[in-house]
Amino acid sequence: MIKVKIAKDKIILEGHAFYSTYGKDIVCASVSSIATTTINAIISIDNKAITYKVEDAYLQIKIIKRTDVVNKLINNMLDLFKTLEQDYPKNIKVMEV
Repeated sequence: MIKVKIAKDKIILEGHAFYSTYGKDIVCASVSSIATTTINAIISIDNKAITYKVEDAYLQIKIIKRTDVVNKLINNMLDLFKTLEQDYPKNIKVMEV
C-alpha cells in the first residue's frame, strides 16, 4: 500500500501500491505522475519553494515557501491522491500526521 503522510510543511509518500505487476500498476503510475507533475510545476514557478528527496518507494516533499500558487498545486495533488484513495482503498491511504 502507498501511504501519503501529510504534515504541516512536509508530505511523504512511501510504499508500493501492489495493484498489479511491476510496469502495469495503474495506481503506482498515477501516484508517480501526480507527484512528478506537481513537483515540476512548483519548481518551474519557484525553484526555492520546495525541496524533495526520492528513494526506492519513498518521496519526501518539504514545503519551504507557502505562496498562493504553491498551496493550490499542493492541495490539488492531495485532492487527486484522495480521489485515488476512494477508488483504490486497498492500494493507497492518505493520512494527516
